[in-house]
Amino acid sequence: MKKRIIINGSSIKDIPTFYQEINRIFMSDENWEIGQSLDAFNDLLYGGFGVIKSGEAVELIWNNSEESRQSLGYAVTKAYYNEKLKPDSPFNKEMFREKLVALENGNGETYFEIILSVITDHPTIELILD
Repeated sequence: MKKRIIINGSSIKDIPTFYQEINRIFMSDENWEIGQSLDAFNDLLYGGFGVIKSGEAVELIWNNSEESRQSLGYAVTKAYYNEKLKPDSPFNKEMFREKLVALENGNGETYFEIILSVITDHPTIELILD
């Protein structure tokens, strides 16, 4: 039997509130939280800490997903990429420049779509967008 986890998409207004919701749901029994990082979110989905046990089958229901899709859409994603491109940023600027150009040209992923890709890379997680 799969563990059922529900994300409240109405709580997600931007990237920080996405991670607040993720920490509220996945890290409720921990005395620490994951940071605002797609890598950290990816690690969380493997299990072994938080509410998912290592390799555990999960049914992840994302309620109000269309609201989240809008909140984590083009504008938020563009701001995210521009933040990564600041002169003092330690990130791979060339990669983020390419991602920004793709987004501006209409064929790049939004932050919401990136999150969905991260989730679907985990075969033990069944994602249901509601």
